[in-house]
Amino acid sequence: MILAGDLSRAALRRQLRQARRQLSPLQQKRAARALYRQLAQHPLFRRARHIALYLPNDGEIDPRPLLHEAKRRGKACYLPVLHRWPCTRMDFQRVRPREALVRNRFRIEEPQPQAARQRRAWALDLVLLPLVGFDEHGGRLGMGGGFYDRSLAYLRLRKNWHKPTLLGLAHECQKVDRLALASWDVRLQGVVTERRWYGRVE
Repeated sequence: MILAGDLSRAALRRQLRQARRQLSPLQQKRAARALYRQLAQHPLFRRARHIALYLPNDGEIDPRPLLHEAKRRGKACYLPVLHRWPCTRMDFQRVRPREALVRNRFRIEEPQPQAARQRRAWALDLVLLPLVGFDEHGGRLGMGGGFYDRSLAYLRLRKNWHKPTLLGLAHECQKVDRLALASWDVRLQGVVTERRWYGRVE
């Protein structure tokens, strides 16, 4: 576990990104299978009808086995779609079977934006988020663009909004002792790694 106290967010981000990039293709494949085993039969995943996931980039743990399983079970699956620059908004768009994807400005694959297939975050049941670092208290360090934080900002008013459940997905090597969160950071309800669950998720 990395001690975050003496590092700036930028330095911590660099160190954690390097740690996940150093995982071999075999380690990544094993981690993806282990993540699948952690989540696929969990009641939270089984109950969810509308699930947002992501496509892996920059060494992120791979949720595609979960995406394929969700589709097999007839769940509606969504991927993040970025608005064109300079807009910094992100929406969740339903993925069609065998849909051709395009690369966004960060070279990450996403569906061709189509407003009619997009769904508001509050209408999703479960969002599986990528992250750079996490702690056991729901803290999440992202890539720095703030896309998820802006899309989910309403959840800071948890007494009024309860959906979706936010689960971070990560390699165990991305765990830190404690993250200093900014006022705009949205806390996770849990994190799942290839080894275990963190947080209290029913």
